[in-house]
Formats: sequence, structure tokens, C-alpha cells
Amino acid sequence: MSGIKASGQKKLMLFTGRAHPDLAKEVADNLHVELTPTSAYDFANGETFVRFLESVRGSDAFVVQSHTAPINQWIMEQLIMVDALKRASAKRITVVAPFFGYARQDKKHRGREPISARLMADLFKTAGTDRLITVDLHTAQIQGFFDGPVDHLFALDLLASHFESRLDLSQVTVVAPDAGRVRVTERWSDRLGGVPMAIIHKKRDPDVANEVKVFDVVGEVEGRTCVVVDDMIDTGGTIVKAADALFDNGATKVVVAATHGVLSGPAVDRLKNSRISEVVLTNTLPIPQEKQFDKLTVLSIAPLVARAINEVFSDGSVTSLFGGHS
Repeated sequence: MSGIKASGQKKLMLFTGRAHPDLAKEVADNLHVELTPTSAYDFANGETFVRFLESVRGSDAFVVQSHTAPINQWIMEQLIMVDALKRASAKRITVVAPFFGYARQDKKHRGREPISARLMADLFKTAGTDRLITVDLHTAQIQGFFDGPVDHLFALDLLASHFESRLDLSQVTVVAPDAGRVRVTERWSDRLGGVPMAIIHKKRDPDVANEVKVFDVVGEVEGRTCVVVDDMIDTGGTIVKAADALFDNGATKVVVAATHGVLSGPAVDRLKNSRISEVVLTNTLPIPQEKQFDKLTVLSIAPLVARAINEVFSDGSVTSLFGGHS
């Protein structure tokens, strides 16, 4: 027989950077695989070095790294890991970024501003990424910035299930904290059996980051339990002021659900001292012990990420996990 016949067996290999290894380990456990041994360290001047300690040739490689603080360091580490895999002849490289950095910079608000989310997509593509898996992008159109398949996962089912068993849905109103969350809030309303919706209209100060000036509530919240849904909580200022606006309009209880717990600066103190009853987040980002508080509930996104990786590896359908939404 002329030529060589390959075995044709695909090989899934899972890798993690140093940003959020606990999540990667949990994903690995759900997939019943081991994380590939990796040597990663920083030189004295801050440069990152990465080397994989096993052959990756011909593998279907999944590189897990959530873009937490210090965000630029961990993005760079993931880019270097992708480059190392490409040069080591991995067959397909999928970047798994449960929290995708710079996603808020998805458009120009004023002149002379960057569109950094597009730059991020270009960097990963140039490094050698074939595919991207991420959870609850700030805006869905960011998928179009990446020149290749993007699997956009949603934490809605995970978060909504938590509240379904704990709240009287006949008394619940789902609240969008701004106009950009209306579509997501509609999905929440459908998921919870058609509960009413409300929207908080807010006006930002364009010259001050993370600062909101005015809040107006549109919708019926008086005497109701309000579930405020957002993609992330950063400094917590917006969400706490939104809760105050809801209470000022007669809400009896306010709970908050968000996918990404950035929790920068004063966020923990603001949330802890607010009138919000419960804050529910997922572990797309690490939430260290010093950022945890009594009102906080953290749900694991690992089973969902593992299912998506398994669907990609087996050429299945990721969209089927979410009833056709993307």
C-alpha cells in the first residue's frame, strides 16, 4: 500500500492560563479530561513566557483564559499561548474567554476614539485563533468583529433557574438597567413565563467613566419584586443607583443578576451597604475571598462552557443549547 494512513482520531486538549485556573479545572472535570501541563512565568521586566510540556501536534486545542485584572497581562498571556500552539502544529485552536476583555469598547461614541473590541478580535485572529467561545458579550454584534466562528454562550438559564425557585413570579418585574439591556430583559421575561418588564433610562456623563447622572423608571414596579439583569457589575455605582430609583418608585424588593462580576474599586462596599437583597453572579471571573459578601451568590458557568467545548469538538450544535438564540 502506498502512502500512510492516519488513525483519524481527533484529540481534545485543554489548556489554561494563570488568570482563573479554578474555572479551567472545573471545566476539565466536567469534560473528564486533564489540563495539559504548562510552564508559564514572567521575566524580570514583565514579559510572559509559556511552554507546553506535552506534544500538541494535530490536537483540537481549547485555551481557557478569563480576562480579569490585571487584564492586559492575561490577554497577552492567552495570545502567547495561541502562538505557541500554532507553532507547535495544533490542528485547530479555540480561544475560550468566558469574559472577553474590551467588549465595552465596541463602537465610537465621539471622534478620535478606538474600537478596541475589534482590535482584540484582530489580535486573536492574527495570533492563530480559529474559533472563539465566550459568555454574554456586552453587545452581540462583537461576534462580527472576529473573522471566524464565534460561539456566544448565555448564562440566562443558569441565573433564571436560581430565582425561579426562590421568588413568587406573580410579583416579579424584570428590569433593564439601561436601553442596551432591553433585548436581554425580554428573554428573561419569556424565560420566567411572561413576567412584566421595566426599563431604567439613564444619562451618562461622557467625560467621567463609570458615572451616571439621571435615572428614570419606565414601567410598573410599585409593590413588586424587581430583578435587575445586566451583563456585568464593574464599580457597582450604576446598579446601586438603579436599585434606589426602583425603591423610590415603590418597589418592595430588588435583587440583581449579572453574568460577570468585575467588582472593581468600591463595588463590594456599595453592594454590601445597598438595599439590594441578593446579588447573583457567575464565576466567569474569579471572585476572591475578600470580594465575597453575605448578599452574594456565585453560580458556576463551568458546566455550560464544558458542554459548548464538547459540542465544538464533536461537531455538534452549540446553538441547540440555547433554543436557537445566538
